[in-house]
Amino acid sequence: MWVLRHVNPNLPGNPLPPCAFHALTGFWCPGCGMTRALHALIHGDVLLAFHMNPLGMLMLPALPAMLFWSWGWQPRVLQPVMRWLMDPRVWLAVIPAYWLLRNLPWAPFSWMAPPG
Repeated sequence: MWVLRHVNPNLPGNPLPPCAFHALTGFWCPGCGMTRALHALIHGDVLLAFHMNPLGMLMLPALPAMLFWSWGWQPRVLQPVMRWLMDPRVWLAVIPAYWLLRNLPWAPFSWMAPPG
């Protein structure tokens, strides 16, 4: 997190590596924009973070919940949501769909791709 606080991934010549998939193909992978999104989030810009990688930002609060759930902390109030989040079939559909849709060049899908 220190690196993301002090190194701006948006500036040319930064030491952070670019996405290899995007560099080779020109298409956005599901993780493209996450470094810039986390940089924006650390600096308090939630809207920019969401613009860089919408699925990643939606998953950020879900990942710790999924981890605690798998460790046995299972509050009843979260059961309906966690049943859905913990189902691998959901992710086998959501991630490829997101990958495909964020590479479509027209609205409303083009907003899913990070700028640049």
